[in-house]
Amino acid sequence: MILKKGRGQHTKYTPYAFTRNGIGMLSSVLRSETAVGVNILIMRAFTAIPQIVNQNVQVVQRIFNIEQHQMETDEKIEMIIDKIEEIAPKQLPEQIFQTGCVWDAWTFVSDLVRSAKDRIVLIDNFVDDRVLSLLDKRSDGVSATIHTRYSEPFLTDLKKHNEQYPAIDFVQLPHKNHDRFLIIDNKVHLLGASIKDMGAGLCAVTELQTSPETILDLLK
Repeated sequence: MILKKGRGQHTKYTPYAFTRNGIGMLSSVLRSETAVGVNILIMRAFTAIPQIVNQNVQVVQRIFNIEQHQMETDEKIEMIIDKIEEIAPKQLPEQIFQTGCVWDAWTFVSDLVRSAKDRIVLIDNFVDDRVLSLLDKRSDGVSATIHTRYSEPFLTDLKKHNEQYPAIDFVQLPHKNHDRFLIIDNKVHLLGASIKDMGAGLCAVTELQTSPETILDLLK
């Protein structure tokens, strides 16, 4: 069979294509070597096309199944994360550590340091190399400044630290301060003890409503 154009039914019009049956009919008419070879190739093409289409359908179906499975997996992961966040302990605005809870206090302050997005400012009369290690837990791009009293051993530690790790700035306190403060971005935390001593005795960490700039201005 020959598919023809819509105008009339006369053979003078060029056909669009041969159907599989048309190829079979053509092979019974044309007997030349070239015609037979072309006929074989065309028949192979007609045979291969359904296989190719079927294979593509299978591939598309497999991809669809994989995407569907991935969506279901993502939903389950989100449910698990939501559940973990529900039962996970939250950072409270006030946290009290009893004597001997050194690790709990250190972990709490470490989490505060990790939460910083822009800056960390520590105001503490007594600072040592342990505090430098703690501030190294901050994210890349977060600045760190320590306001403390002058100490030759601390400045030596700070110099060696800054030669290897992201720099921590030092500001000399103009006078002795009784309380310690830890500024994380735009929040101020009142520390009941120096960071290096937290948990050794009963102490607390309290989030204040005061702005960081207020505290920093009072240092001058």
